[in-house]
Amino acid sequence: MAMMSDLSQAEIDALLAGAGGDSSDDSSGGGNTSGGEDNANMDELLSPMEKDALGEIGNISMGSAATTLSTLLGHKVNITTPDVSVAPMNVIQQHYPLPYLVVEVAYTIGISGNNVFAIQASDAAVIADLMMGGDGTNPDQQLNEIHMSAVGEAMNQMMGAVATSLSSMFNKKIDISPPKVNLVDFGNEEVLTTLAKSAEPVVRAAFRMEVDGLIDSEIMQILTIDVAKEMVDSLLNYSTTVSEESKPAPAPAPTPAPAPQQQAPPPPPPQQQAPPPQQNYPPQGGYPPQGYGYGGSPMQPNVVTNMPVSPAQFMPLSMEPVQINERNIGLILDVPLQVTVELGRTKKTIKEILDLATGSIVELDKLAGEPVEIQVNGHFLAKGEVVVIDENFGVRITEIASPAERASHLT
Repeated sequence: MAMMSDLSQAEIDALLAGAGGDSSDDSSGGGNTSGGEDNANMDELLSPMEKDALGEIGNISMGSAATTLSTLLGHKVNITTPDVSVAPMNVIQQHYPLPYLVVEVAYTIGISGNNVFAIQASDAAVIADLMMGGDGTNPDQQLNEIHMSAVGEAMNQMMGAVATSLSSMFNKKIDISPPKVNLVDFGNEEVLTTLAKSAEPVVRAAFRMEVDGLIDSEIMQILTIDVAKEMVDSLLNYSTTVSEESKPAPAPAPTPAPAPQQQAPPPPPPQQQAPPPQQNYPPQGGYPPQGYGYGGSPMQPNVVTNMPVSPAQFMPLSMEPVQINERNIGLILDVPLQVTVELGRTKKTIKEILDLATGSIVELDKLAGEPVEIQVNGHFLAKGEVVVIDENFGVRITEIASPAERASHLT
């Protein structure tokens, strides 16, 4: 893919100056002077700090979008830091006369206004081919409804990632509406009438997008001046709030030391000390402090000494069988169980299974005349021999399996 030329602010100013000169009827050059004044006024719509802030917002948000697009396409996607400029829509259309896929997204929560992304139709064809399982080397340049739907889904996922990044940067919820995708010709059609009029200035952020050697081109984000300033204000206000909250709290003023008091007289001897005052606590719902009784006197710890201690005594385990209560067994006598007789088993490789045909014989791991296993609900129960009863097969039980044998079949 051919790399599109970037539209710098100086080129926009020169183009506007030329447009102003051609549209003026004054042969004395007054039109050029008016165009220069318009360029100066347009350049003042965004300060250098606001342009830098928009570049940082685009860098972070489109980084998340690139990660999302990488997951969808299965290829590495790199989107560089944008170049931010201001120009009217008609000037942008003159500079980009190629067919573009225009994706318009409306902010529903957090930001008031619309956000427009424009991507070359040839690049959109590569994305659509990758989304539909192709390798992107020979995409169909004619975008039909299926291709547009595939690219629309990719852009929807990307814009969702952008909204999530903006929510984190601005510390508030931001949501968007489903994107509207249209294929337009910037050189011949009037586009983006819902965003701004043709002569009104808009903010254009140009990103370079690279997709694993398949795409090396440019995508544009177009915003109104109001939406751009609202984003910058949200970013700067949140940064100011965070910086103020992170400042350490001022240290409290030192309190003056208390004046020295006269030394208290020594306490009286223990036998002359007065008993602690009695405190009455309400018995309903009120509790005395921890360590005190309801009478207000301190509680003495309950310490027991010289208590005889003997080892614990346990009843010996009985080896007799547990008695089963069969009084309620009748409640489940009519529960159906699946009885299966297994003649034997064997193992075959996949090749041997594929070679089986009509008439093939499969040898089992049991000898002729060896007892077969009888299973109930998949569990081994007994052994028996196969018999024929009125042209039907049957099995005669010859041995009921012991608990040990049944347990061995569980492993």
